[in-house]
Amino acid sequence: MLTFGIVSSCFEYLTFGVLVLVLRASPELFWTEWFVESVVPPALIELVVRSRRPFFRTMPSAALVIATDLVIAATVWLPYGPLARPFGFVPLPVSLWLPLGGIVLAYVGTAEIAKRLFYRGEAKCRTPVYR
Repeated sequence: MLTFGIVSSCFEYLTFGVLVLVLRASPELFWTEWFVESVVPPALIELVVRSRRPFFRTMPSAALVIATDLVIAATVWLPYGPLARPFGFVPLPVSLWLPLGGIVLAYVGTAEIAKRLFYRGEAKCRTPVYR
């Protein structure tokens, strides 16, 4: 929890900073983007932490890929669909996708590095077994 919680919090603060300080997002735009950013990265991080091996070298099950794709597609579509207004969402401008997509990619890469550090530390903490 400490390892991945810190990584998650750092990227949440980064997203918050980009939205408020750099892009000066309106409250509706902030709400919408925060929703997208709170669902898409964890869905992708699930693919990273499911194995000790690098995520790009292991193939997840078809069911996991389909479920992840459906969750991401529904999340990205929601601000443009008929339920956008009841949730208070607004369509995200194209100019917002690039910086926030970069944050998501950096988050996934950092999670992969954190996973390696986590498992490296776990190996050092194991008590030797004497027979």
